[in-house]
Amino acid sequence: MTLPDQTFREIRDIRRDLHRRPELSGEEFATAETIAGHLQAFAPDAILTGLGGAGVAAIFTGPGEGTTVLIRCELDGLPIEDLSGLEHRSTIAGKGHQCGHDGHMAITLATAHLLAREKPPRGRVVLLFQPAEENGKGARAVIADPRFGTIAPDFALSLHNFPGYPRHSILAKSGFVTCASRGMRISLEGRTAHASAPETGVSPAVAMADLIQRLNAMSASARLDEDFVLVTVVHAHLGEKAFGVSPGHAEVWATLRTLTDERMAQLVRRAEENARAVSTKHGLQLHIDYDDVFSASVNDSALTQMIRQSAGELDLRLFDLEEPMRFSEDFGEFGKICPSVMFFLGAGAEHPALHNPDYDFPDELIPTGAAMFHRTALRLLGGN
Repeated sequence: MTLPDQTFREIRDIRRDLHRRPELSGEEFATAETIAGHLQAFAPDAILTGLGGAGVAAIFTGPGEGTTVLIRCELDGLPIEDLSGLEHRSTIAGKGHQCGHDGHMAITLATAHLLAREKPPRGRVVLLFQPAEENGKGARAVIADPRFGTIAPDFALSLHNFPGYPRHSILAKSGFVTCASRGMRISLEGRTAHASAPETGVSPAVAMADLIQRLNAMSASARLDEDFVLVTVVHAHLGEKAFGVSPGHAEVWATLRTLTDERMAQLVRRAEENARAVSTKHGLQLHIDYDDVFSASVNDSALTQMIRQSAGELDLRLFDLEEPMRFSEDFGEFGKICPSVMFFLGAGAEHPALHNPDYDFPDELIPTGAAMFHRTALRLLGGN
């Protein structure tokens, strides 16, 4: 089933409207209201709002009993200035949709149109517009919402557009598909002093340098195998911009990245041991906390094969990925409760990369993504 030209143009315009007014993780309430309003046109059997914060779910129920297939997209934008120069560029300073979540929402709205025309033969398809993917909190919040039990899936599907591959191509991989990661904040507390008498205080300057070296040395295995470890120091701050003050505070931020959740637990222990060793050596107080915590995403092999089959039936070029993606995705949380699969949709070999200030989602991918979702969901529910 194809998307009619008029419907495509309408959903394209919705996508561009969403692009003009992005909202960050946990703030997507206006976006959610817009999505819920547009979903009404496709007459789902039910719409849930406020899931895990701003989440929206549209439920399409078939005439017969069966399983539940969840199709998930993301609501949130990024704290990145939109430098695309396009007519529909972001109107909100410092915020943009440079990950293409506006396009993923449009694809899912287009899937709603296809489901309105051809409902599942049995069971249910749930279209989930999930909040707060970028900070890793949204999937957990949705799953923890008591109402999620009423739409708990037997299978979960998701996609992500991916520049660097031909437009409309499909990228598939079974097993590990995106990495586990988390942001680690390490605070080192000493005692501030006058710069003319630093010996009267406790400066964390040398400790900060020591810690950064230790963290950088923890990276291991360039290949994305089970031994893969990448520690990236992303921010460091020491004292204040004052020539008369010897610093008493330092902060180091690092992103920890591994292929598996088990390896992540080991890495966290090692990183904390290094931080404690540094703070003890230099007589400093230590505080550690974490943010942007993502589990690894693991694709079910049978569902991945269905993605390959759908791509073949739609005459789309298929790439079988040899390695997982290095980035992280909180879709992995759904894989903990049911078989799941995330595939990737080529956005163009020369298209600007994700999170680039000049990135914009290619509208022509909307029908392709919707066709992949619709065909795969109906196959899971016993349709053609």
